[in-house]
Amino acid sequence: MKFNHSIKGLSLAAALLASTAIPVFADTPGDTFVIARNTADVITLDPAETFEFTGGRVVANIYERVMMFEPDDLTKLVGGATDSYSFSEDGKTITLKLREGMTFHSGNPVTAADVAYSLGRVIKLNKTPSFIFKQIGWTEENVDEAVKALDELTVEVNILADLSPALVLNLLSANVGSVVDMKLVQENEVDGDMGYGWLKDHSAGSGPFMLKSWKANELIMLEANPNDRHGAPAMKRVVIRHVPEASAQRLLLEKGDVDAAMDLTTDQIKGLKGKEGVDIDTYPQGTVMYLATNMENPILSDPNVSQALRHIVDYDGMVSSFLDGQYKTHQSFWPTGMWAASAEIPFAHDMAKAKELVAKANLAPDAKITIDTLNQSPFKEVAQSVQAKLSEVGINAEIVLSDGATLWPKYRARKHDLIVAYWGPDYSDPHSNADAFAHNPDNSFDAQLTGKLTWRNAWDAGNLTALTDAAAAESDPEKRYEIYQELQKHVREDSPFTVMFQGIGQLGRRDNVDGFINGVTSDQGFYRTVVKN
Repeated sequence: MKFNHSIKGLSLAAALLASTAIPVFADTPGDTFVIARNTADVITLDPAETFEFTGGRVVANIYERVMMFEPDDLTKLVGGATDSYSFSEDGKTITLKLREGMTFHSGNPVTAADVAYSLGRVIKLNKTPSFIFKQIGWTEENVDEAVKALDELTVEVNILADLSPALVLNLLSANVGSVVDMKLVQENEVDGDMGYGWLKDHSAGSGPFMLKSWKANELIMLEANPNDRHGAPAMKRVVIRHVPEASAQRLLLEKGDVDAAMDLTTDQIKGLKGKEGVDIDTYPQGTVMYLATNMENPILSDPNVSQALRHIVDYDGMVSSFLDGQYKTHQSFWPTGMWAASAEIPFAHDMAKAKELVAKANLAPDAKITIDTLNQSPFKEVAQSVQAKLSEVGINAEIVLSDGATLWPKYRARKHDLIVAYWGPDYSDPHSNADAFAHNPDNSFDAQLTGKLTWRNAWDAGNLTALTDAAAAESDPEKRYEIYQELQKHVREDSPFTVMFQGIGQLGRRDNVDGFINGVTSDQGFYRTVVKN
């Protein structure tokens, strides 16, 4: 906020001078990548706790993870700190061989003990993202035996749940799989907190950048690691300015005071197209927007009505108007741009078909439902479009708009009829979304499986629960892939869910900047590939 008040009278260069030791430049320095974005979501930069978008992106550029996705192919899992791995015959143990010669920013060598400590630390601190590793069966009591160093460069990872080793490797690519410098962290422990207090605003990584400073709601500055295993980054520093207003971000970008603006509105993006010195980048995001029907509702639980919804949605009409540049049509629960995603789009807006299906349901002439959604764009506009189309097939719908604090508890309590909502993966494996859209081991209200969208919509998912379990346990990648295709097809064709759209990310960039690669998830934003011409 402090910076935002001053931009009317100060260029970014002058603002940087006031808060850092960087000298003033007319434009951004040739060896510095300057980003404008709203950083208010950053509450910590500890990889064991970070679960917000901006913090996750920063952490991904500071730390090497056990496994990762490289920018040349964001669908292919490869080793990060890991050079190679092998599975035991029963699929319950993964042996990791680390890369030789890697060092942390401190100069300490990256060892198997650091990996074991880092993974165990996630479980023992028990912060929000620890659920990712808890799926493996790890607990505070067993993790030291489950993950252990066999020698300087060999780690044994034991799987204590019915998960395939392929899925566990994907879990190790999440930010919680970041390898921290055990020696440095332990030197900064306070009362046995495993460095928790210190790592909130310090770093102990081995990745392409190191944390120079973080001033909440002002600035995050990273410095290049000259010893990064990929080679020294072209950008010697990355500066992320907290600029909460999109209009201010656009102004800074047009003036050349920043190299990239991350939070521009659709109208601002359109206004920048064709502007001298500015390019627009588009990339897929992991968010999917969907309709969900509460199967306890007598109108919406009719299979003919569920099928009609798939044809009622005006996919092209919305994408070409108020969703333009924000979303694309997508009809499966796993987003494109990620391994095993289905890009099939079998349903189209067809009111004749929808009316035919609703007629088969023999609904009362005064059939009424409610549509719950967020009181913000574009969700309320999507709800209005669906409402209008429902009226054409004889279903009267009342829209109920709420903020998230009201909507999500209502949804988790099964008190909705029809909802327009969104979902995104917690990690880069299709099990993350399959577990929500296709898995429900206990549909009783007392089970309170509120993390599963199946349960929230009172749908027991039938044999898809067993199929989802089979996919999670399958060791053969090709067989896993086929199972996830089958799961997506089943949910697409016969479930309470009508997946409609996938989010699109857009950013403004100075045209002398190349190599800024953005992927589907927050940890797929690469600063080390950035160059300036």
